[in-house]
Amino acid sequence: MVDENNIEKDNIVTDPEDHFDEVIKEENEKNEDTNQVENETEESRDANSEENQSELNQLKDENADLNDRLLRLQADFDNYKRRMKKEKEMDLKYKSQELATEIIPVLDNFERALQTGADQENVASFVEGVEMVYQQLQQALEKVGVTEIEAEGKEFDPTIHQAVMQVEEDGYDSNQVIEVLQKGYQLKDRVIRPAMVKVNQ
Repeated sequence: MVDENNIEKDNIVTDPEDHFDEVIKEENEKNEDTNQVENETEESRDANSEENQSELNQLKDENADLNDRLLRLQADFDNYKRRMKKEKEMDLKYKSQELATEIIPVLDNFERALQTGADQENVASFVEGVEMVYQQLQQALEKVGVTEIEAEGKEFDPTIHQAVMQVEEDGYDSNQVIEVLQKGYQLKDRVIRPAMVKVNQ
């Protein structure tokens, strides 16, 4: 009598070659999957590399542009400093030009007055000519901002007056300027020379 268990075992036994083929097939499929993953990884790496290179090139271009702009700004600033220095030197060199332009005509009139002379016949005209020159000189100084400091009859101000004498006189307030001994002048709001004055105590 044939053993049924043995028959079943014989039926499920497979051919070793078939089994080997299946193993090889599975390994090939695994290798294909692995290769695909590697290819995708390499493609992704290449894409990232290209992207990084593109960003690097862009940063280099931006850096070069910034350096160029910086050099231009530095050159402009250096030119500005040289120009300002030159203008300052020119201003210092010719700072009296405006005053000289106003005073030269006064000198011309003085020369004319001196050429006329002051003999007995034309003393009056000579004095009149000198007075005109004096007025013209005052106007020239006023044009450039030089004015006479008011003093006589004013209250003494040590910032613009210089007291050289103190007296006691009736009819004047205490600390009032009685007499101007030498006129003072100021250039706009700056005192050039204080007025020398006599002050009541």
